[in-house]
Amino acid sequence: FVLQQIQGTIFPAPNFNPIMDAQLLGGALQGISCEKDVLIDILTQRCNSQRLMIAEAYRDMYDRDLIMDLKENLSHHFKEVMVGLMYPPASYDAHELWHALKGVDTEENCLIDILASRSNMEIFQMKEAYLMQYNNDLQQDIDLETSGHFRDTLMNLAQGARMEGYTDPSTAAQDAMILWEACQQKTGEHKNMLQMILCNKSYQQLWMVFQEFQNISGQDIVDAINECYDGYFQELLVAIVLCVRDKPSYFAYRLHSAIHDFGFHNKTVIRILIARSEIDLMNIRQRYKERYGKSLFHDIKQFASGHYESALLAICAGDAEDY
Repeated sequence: FVLQQIQGTIFPAPNFNPIMDAQLLGGALQGISCEKDVLIDILTQRCNSQRLMIAEAYRDMYDRDLIMDLKENLSHHFKEVMVGLMYPPASYDAHELWHALKGVDTEENCLIDILASRSNMEIFQMKEAYLMQYNNDLQQDIDLETSGHFRDTLMNLAQGARMEGYTDPSTAAQDAMILWEACQQKTGEHKNMLQMILCNKSYQQLWMVFQEFQNISGQDIVDAINECYDGYFQELLVAIVLCVRDKPSYFAYRLHSAIHDFGFHNKTVIRILIARSEIDLMNIRQRYKERYGKSLFHDIKQFASGHYESALLAICAGDAEDY
C-alpha cells in the first residue's frame, strides 16, 4: 500500500467567529448588489462544520435560511458551488445522487463517482441523509432507475458491506482466477462473481488479488475489464479498481476527463472539488499535475471565469507552489 499523508485543501479557520461571519454574509447578501467576493472569502475559507455553525448564527440573526438566500441571490454554476459548500458531506452526496437518479436522464457517471469511492460509513450516512431529505430509499431508487449488471453492482456497493482491513492471502489467487474466468466467459453468473469480489472484499485483499491477476493472466486487471466488458458496467468496475489502487489518482482522472473530454463538465468538477475538499483534494492536485503536466489550477483558469472561477480556485488552492 502507498502510505502517504492524505490531505484536503480546506481546514478549520483559526479564530473562528460564526456570528461575525453571519453578519458579514448578511450584509453581502442584503446589499443592493450582492457582494460575491465576500461570500467566496468566507465560505471557501471555513471548513464544513464551521459553515454549518455560520448558517445557524445566520438564522438566529436574520430569521432567514442562508441556503435559500444564496439560491435567491446567485445564479448558474457560481450558485451551485456556494450552495454545495453549505451541505454536510453525507447530505451533499445524497443531494447529488438524488439529482443523478431523478433528473430527466439518469447521470450514470455521478452514481459511479460516488458509490465506487465511498467507505461503508460514508455510504451508511449518505443513505440516512437520502431518506431524511427525499423520504425515499436510495437502494430502491437505484433499483428503479438503473438496469442490468450495472444496477446489480451499484446495489451491492450501496449496501456498504465491504470488508474492512481484512486480508486472506490464501484466497487471493483463487479470487484472481475467478476474475480471470469472468473476463473469458462473460456469462451472467460470471459477471455476478466479478462484481461480488470487487464490491465486497477489502481494499487490502483486492490489492493482492490484482497482483495475482497480473501473475495469472499477464495482463493488468483494468485492461482485462476494458477488453471484455463495455458500457456503464465496465466503467463502474474500472472505477472500483482505480479507487482501490489510489483514490486521488481516480479523482484526478475524473476531473481531467470532465474538463477535457466533456468540455468542462461543470457538475462533475464542482462535485469532486467540494466533496474531496476536506479529504484528499491536495493529493488529487498533486496526481493531476504529475499525470497531465498542467496543474488543476491552470486548467480551471482556462475554462471557468468570473466569480465561478474564483470560487473553484479558492477551493482548489491550499498552496501556490504549482501554479
